[in-house]
Amino acid sequence: MKVGWLLKKKGSVVCSIAPQALVYEALEKMEKENIGALLVMQGDKVEGIFTERDYARKVILKGKYSKDIMVRDVMTSPVCYVTKERNMHECMALMTEKRFRHLPVIEDRQLLGLISIGDVVKAIIDEQDHEIADYENYIHGWY
Repeated sequence: MKVGWLLKKKGSVVCSIAPQALVYEALEKMEKENIGALLVMQGDKVEGIFTERDYARKVILKGKYSKDIMVRDVMTSPVCYVTKERNMHECMALMTEKRFRHLPVIEDRQLLGLISIGDVVKAIIDEQDHEIADYENYIHGWY
C-alpha cells in the first residue's frame, strides 16, 4: 500500500501556520483541530513542523512563554518528508528510526498532504486484515 493511496482515502487537508505566528496561536489551532502537529508554511513552501514535542521540549522545559516566542524559533526544520510512491512499511520504518509521528507528503516541491503514525498503523492493519481474509477464502475454497 502506497502513500498516494492513503492520501486519496484520508484526504489532503493540512493544517498549517506561518513561521512568524506566536507559539500560543499554534497551540490554539492545534487544540481547535484536535491535532498534535502543524506544518509551518511560508506561502506554499514547507519551512518546518511544529509539534507538541517541540512545545514541551523547547518552550515549557526552557522556561519560555508561548505568547512571547514565534513558531519559527522552536519548530523542527528541515522537515523529513516522503513522496506518494513510498509504501506504508517504509514510512513506519522511517518514523520509528527518526522518532517522529508526522510526515509531510511532497512531490515536485508541492505539498500533497500529511500522514501520521496513526494513519500508517491503521493502513498496515487494514492491509493485513484484507490479506488474512484472502487466505481464509483460499483455504476454504471461496476464491
